[in-house]
Amino acid sequence: MSAKHVIAIDLGATSGRVMDVAFDGARLHLREIHRFPNLPVQTPQSLHWDVLRLWHEITVGINAVTQAASIGLDCWGVDYALLDSAGELLANPYHYRDPRANGAMEWVFERMPRREVFTRTGIQFMPLNALYQLAASIRDGSPLLDHAASMLTIADLFNYWLTGAKACEFTEATTMQLYNPALADWDREIMAAVGIPTHLLTPIVQPGAKIGAYKGIDVILPACHDTGSAVVAMPSTSENAAYLSSGTWSLLGLELDEPIISDAAYEANLTNEGGYDGAWRLLKNIMGLWLVDQCRATWKAAGADYSFAQLTAMVESAAPFKAFIDPDDPSFLPPGDMPARIVETCRRSGQPPPENDAQVMATVYASLAFKYRYVLELLIDVAGQEVDQLHIIGGGSRNALLNQMTANATGRPVIAGPAEATATGNAIVQLIALGELGSVAEARAMLSCGSDLARFEPRNTAAWDDNYARFRATLE
Repeated sequence: MSAKHVIAIDLGATSGRVMDVAFDGARLHLREIHRFPNLPVQTPQSLHWDVLRLWHEITVGINAVTQAASIGLDCWGVDYALLDSAGELLANPYHYRDPRANGAMEWVFERMPRREVFTRTGIQFMPLNALYQLAASIRDGSPLLDHAASMLTIADLFNYWLTGAKACEFTEATTMQLYNPALADWDREIMAAVGIPTHLLTPIVQPGAKIGAYKGIDVILPACHDTGSAVVAMPSTSENAAYLSSGTWSLLGLELDEPIISDAAYEANLTNEGGYDGAWRLLKNIMGLWLVDQCRATWKAAGADYSFAQLTAMVESAAPFKAFIDPDDPSFLPPGDMPARIVETCRRSGQPPPENDAQVMATVYASLAFKYRYVLELLIDVAGQEVDQLHIIGGGSRNALLNQMTANATGRPVIAGPAEATATGNAIVQLIALGELGSVAEARAMLSCGSDLARFEPRNTAAWDDNYARFRATLE
């Protein structure tokens, strides 16, 4: 049989790619057509996404594909774009790392109690959520909302430009802390309490839906939130598997049939995000390889352009377990001099600070592995579900040293790959919609036999167990 081709557009926080994915009936074949940087723009006042440049790159990539049955686009969550009554973009969307939402969470909780917000949404409390970004605009008297006629997530903005259809894809909607799982709809009471105009809302559409066409090619919604697409491509046939979508962010979670909006989930600050075909992802966001990226950028600016292979060698050469950080310390969220912040955090917590670049990296790697263990234990306790293996998917799955350290810290086997999980999951949803694949389970069984997977068994677990309490102390 001839292969069926689909276009998977995957936009990450630091780069984007347009992939040609061919399915020959037995295997998926991914070919990168166009890769491009995603460079935010810092004005004197604020940090923005350059969505016009991204749109240009998207169209360059699509136009370079010679045959395709459909197009699907996935993207990060939480951020949004505002359109006027003519459907024109009002302003470059804010970047979730822009500090304007500082203090907005407390401002919201004065209007609706924190516990009630969680009960209604089941979403982890993070200042970058759309709810707090919108609240900040209202608090600060921004005129943008006065002129806006509709609001779209960033993925929905590009889908609108591709097709002319204004809609909000389900998995993206659930990241905003404005969606109510019990209602299966937007939570207008939260919006009313905060003062967010409800006329901005667009219909929520499930992944797998065809919403229009671009130059004669059908546009099919994948799980438009990139983590939602990545989890579709988890190559597991086990019901007791956890996933870690590893990239700029690390998203560690379980796939469940229903959200868990309980006291225990609230206390653990877990999140419930929508998935494909009615699935829910109980997970927690962890700062992830952002720490590594920002360290590399700082050192490069100072004249030391370390490769990833060099970073690995540096970690292996450094004394293990000298100091730990909480990767989710708020001081690590903005871009900037990450090594200096790590040194200062260690010093502030009474630990011997890293004395060189290798020790900084060793601190980051060990702390990430331990934070994965900590969050995995929270998930197991809250969900009451045992986990016998951890699947690391996404670009971070190429980091063999961190994979091994994660296996050591968690005491569980780690299966790494596929590295292009997001584009793969994106394509799988399109192929199911086209009738080429029968289900996610069928696709996962196919992926589990792939040659691009690597397995890491736990090693030296006693030393990791001995140091875990020291790491836990950094979280208090």
